[in-house]
Amino acid sequence: MNTTRAVRYAMFGLIYFAEGAILSYFTALNSLYLLSFKLSMSQIGLMGTIALIPFVIKIFMGMLSDRVNLLNMGYRKPYIIVGLAVQCLCLIVVPSINPGENFWLFALLAFTLMMGQALYDTCTDGLALDTTSEAEQGTIQGIMVGGRAMGVVLISAALGLVVTHGSWTIAFWALAGLTLIPVPFVLIVKEAPRTADRKFEWKAFRAFSQRGIIALGLLGALYSLIINGANQIINPFLDNTFHIGITSAGFYTTLWGIGVVLGGLTGGRFTDKIGQRRSLVGALYISLATTLALSLIINPLIAWPLVGLFGLAFGYYETVYFAVSMRSTDPRIAASMFAILMAVANVGTGIGLGLSGLAVDTIGYRWTFVVIAALNLLALPLLPLIFPPRLKEVNK
Repeated sequence: MNTTRAVRYAMFGLIYFAEGAILSYFTALNSLYLLSFKLSMSQIGLMGTIALIPFVIKIFMGMLSDRVNLLNMGYRKPYIIVGLAVQCLCLIVVPSINPGENFWLFALLAFTLMMGQALYDTCTDGLALDTTSEAEQGTIQGIMVGGRAMGVVLISAALGLVVTHGSWTIAFWALAGLTLIPVPFVLIVKEAPRTADRKFEWKAFRAFSQRGIIALGLLGALYSLIINGANQIINPFLDNTFHIGITSAGFYTTLWGIGVVLGGLTGGRFTDKIGQRRSLVGALYISLATTLALSLIINPLIAWPLVGLFGLAFGYYETVYFAVSMRSTDPRIAASMFAILMAVANVGTGIGLGLSGLAVDTIGYRWTFVVIAALNLLALPLLPLIFPPRLKEVNK
């Protein structure tokens, strides 16, 4: 890729910032928007399920970009531009459709919007895999994790103000404008010619039969189960124990998000300096310590730094896992393989959200944090499989 490092970093960061901006809407305001049209919670839940389908099938988008040079413009770049354009156009159209009167039309629009996001997300990962040396993988993943978290933190607060003092239409059009910010950087990118060792081959999928890749997938499911399962119950725990209220919960979430940004940016550079194996071990123990610390919160003041530190651990662990996944992908199916590993991690998230809620009802919040923290130790037997002895000198 014939661009400066600064342009490349900016492109990856801004693409994920745009993704984080949309994520902020879906996590903070989507339900409120749909409720304003008198939709039931069942309808809202169905809408959310439909919108997430593209992230289940994005494996096939990875295969597409691994195999097809679109209009001879590249294997990644044109798909990224198409995905961003689809997201932008859908956001412009959103205010013109009343979900209360045209539920299925609005659901189709939400599905299409998320198809665009899943497309550029997958192909951006593929571009990172194609153009990033092993020595820089942690830094790139840190920028992407940090960029997405920054989008969530900044835009979630800003959108609320825009809706309150302006309108939903302005909010959606503002998101459309944010979507276009990365486009000039993507246009600058010149993809390198596809070399023989990166030519798509179906037999490359045999990599998923290797013990190291299986162990990496299990680690992805485990780490995602831990950090998302714990994160889900932080605000309910604080409200149940200290009655913090919605406003304070919002501030705690913002502080958590800032921690994720810092964890991604600093964790990525740290990973490149000390090696992925050491960094992964460090992320494991930091996750254990910060999750355990959440169980020891005795007043809301202590919660502020601990929630921020947990956010840092969250961003750091994600960054390290993504970097290790980059190292493990076969260049012939780079986007496909990375997408599959991320899909397995998402399965872990789903399991973690269910288990943490069940555990709270069974043993209470504090002991749930203790149990989740202890689960980090299950990752230790997986490390020798992911980093076999012959790779020690490579991964420090």
